Amino acid sequence: MDIIKPAFHHVTFKTSRLAEMVAWYGRVVGATPNFQDANNAWTTNDAANHRVAFLSAPGLGDDPDKRSHNGMHHSAFEYESFDDLMSSYARLRDEGILPAFSLDHGMTISIYYRDPEGNFVELQCDTYGDWKRSSEWMRTSTDFKANPIGTFFDPERVYQAHRAGSGFDALHAGMRKGDYEPAGAPPDLGLPV
Repeated sequence: MDIIKPAFHHVTFKTSRLAEMVAWYGRVVGATPNFQDANNAWTTNDAANHRVAFLSAPGLGDDPDKRSHNGMHHSAFEYESFDDLMSSYARLRDEGILPAFSLDHGMTISIYYRDPEGNFVELQCDTYGDWKRSSEWMRTSTDFKANPIGTFFDPERVYQAHRAGSGFDALHAGMRKGDYEPAGAPPDLGLPV
């Protein structure tokens, strides 16, 4: 029997910071509540009834060992273009929301943020603008096989080069080669050290 493949619809978080989480996802990805009460919220940034939901209940609290426990690493939202990703980076930067780290994965350019509970949220664009082509690259590329996590980059340096007129192809090649590496210690990926 063939598998009927459903589309991914939403992610739901347990939270002790309901108002803060609703506000943060509103600022970062434009999600607004379709329904919210004192303990729950169902938000969306498109025509769906909800895409990011939050459940709050007494007794929830932070996990001091979250980094070393199994669980979801991140959720991701995709922009239609690199220009949109860079514009969103600048808007969030100007609002004081700074990335945790940024990676050129080869098939995507990705900027990761931490929400108020420490969950990673990836904002990305497809480098090919075509899922068929980026999927093929991922399956067959020796570059991806050698470096499946990607190359870290400094989003501010890339943004400034983009604003100065550098084209996407040159920026992408430079990011992948490490020309825009961030200064200092390697970024914290939220994994055990």
